[in-house]
Amino acid sequence: MAKRWYVVQAFSGFEQQVKRSLEERIRRYGLQEKFGEILVPTEEVVEMREGQKRKSERKFFPGYVLVQMEMSDEAWHLVRDVPRVLGFIGGTSDKPAPITDAEAEKILERVREGAEQPRPKILFEPGEMVRVIEGPFTDFNGVVEEVNYEKNKLRVAVLIFGRSTPVELDFGQVEKR
Repeated sequence: MAKRWYVVQAFSGFEQQVKRSLEERIRRYGLQEKFGEILVPTEEVVEMREGQKRKSERKFFPGYVLVQMEMSDEAWHLVRDVPRVLGFIGGTSDKPAPITDAEAEKILERVREGAEQPRPKILFEPGEMVRVIEGPFTDFNGVVEEVNYEKNKLRVAVLIFGRSTPVELDFGQVEKR
């Protein structure tokens, strides 16, 4: 039987602890061949704080742990009995359903991308009001027209002398209002 990815719901904020407990129990019970990877889906994010670029990790599915496993009664009980595990997501409570390979691949791809190219901590939407906090337009307000996540830049329509002027700014040069 092949290992499939299952989504396990954990208390929010305890995902890493659940991961460590699971890994320890798998070793203790000698079930390494029934389990594959155990993953807390995170991505690296960058924010500007006091002029410094700071990197941190952000969970993009808070409260969930992905477990690659061969489902059996023994494996099911091992996961369910871990402290701070609420249960499996999908299927029924006693017969959980795995996520599709496509869904698993999408999540794994996002984890890989997050490690290679950190995302901004704060996400911007076109139409949103922002205040410029750095550069020649400091203290001006504007409306986000376009967001470029690859380059971490925004095009903001800033009101200068009563006229709307598009200005390209880095994410770190603006804050949400």
